[in-house]
Amino acid sequence: MSNSETYDITAASRVVVKIGSALLVDADGALHTNWLASLAADIKRFRDRGQDVILVSSGAVALGRRYLRLKNGNLKLEEKQAAAAAGMVRLAHAYQERLGEHDLTVAQILLTLADTEDRRRYLNARSTLMTLLGVGAVPLINENDTVATDEIRFGDNDRLAARVAAMVSADLLILLSDIDGFYTSDPTLDAGAKMLAEITEITPAIDAMAGASSSSDSSGGMITKLAAAKACMGAGCRMAIADGRALSPLAALEAEEAALHAVEAAQAVEAAESSSSVAEAEDDAKAEAEALDALRIALTTAKAEATDAAGRSARAADIAAEKAALAEDA
Repeated sequence: MSNSETYDITAASRVVVKIGSALLVDADGALHTNWLASLAADIKRFRDRGQDVILVSSGAVALGRRYLRLKNGNLKLEEKQAAAAAGMVRLAHAYQERLGEHDLTVAQILLTLADTEDRRRYLNARSTLMTLLGVGAVPLINENDTVATDEIRFGDNDRLAARVAAMVSADLLILLSDIDGFYTSDPTLDAGAKMLAEITEITPAIDAMAGASSSSDSSGGMITKLAAAKACMGAGCRMAIADGRALSPLAALEAEEAALHAVEAAQAVEAAESSSSVAEAEDDAKAEAEALDALRIALTTAKAEATDAAGRSARAADIAAEKAALAEDA
């Protein structure tokens, strides 16, 4: 599970992208058409690189409640199901309209978590998804909220996206949300909250950091994202939580990853240069030490030679004196 730890997104051959309700629909239930158009351009770029893309989209309830003129705030279960029924049609149409501008065909599939747990239904769903990818379509998966009573209560599109990622053997799951990563606490309530750049193990302490969703239309929060991360880890799929509020959210994520790669590369060069400088300094110190040793040896040798020379001179003087004395006696 990663927030900003570098990963080459272009290296992923199959990507699942989950889109949160808050990104697609505003507080009044209106669709963010410009944002969706920018996402469609991102998906087109992925496809042009030969990458498979599967979309798991929330937003049906948020979109449908407007057309059914349902009250603001929390809805009853049956009202959510009715809103989902009205919103799914409009949501699929909006995706097809925007992706169709890039000659991409959208194919909608309604799933529940139960479809990923029953073996026969799992294989049927997988076969359909692989066939759609094989013919170049972009699968658009929605939770079947009109019948999935348990799922609609707990908001399991994050977990559904992870199950889909495992089902199709995806390399990467990207959760586009209204937050840029996983924090130690809710950053909107705690100014001291810190983002964890990478999570390699979900411990009880990590679980305790998760909080609930802040939106009445988006029932998934960090709790469901952690559940999704666990499923991805078990399937060998990387997962990233990314802030999707800006236009072209996938391009923004790629740019962020490229910037992080550049920083890491610069740090590696700096470390190498520093290591080289240290090695050079060590070599210089070694050379200086060797020179000092050589100087000490030379001085010691010179001193010894001088001492020997002085001894020889003294002996020669003694001999000369003895000869002189003998000559006088004779």
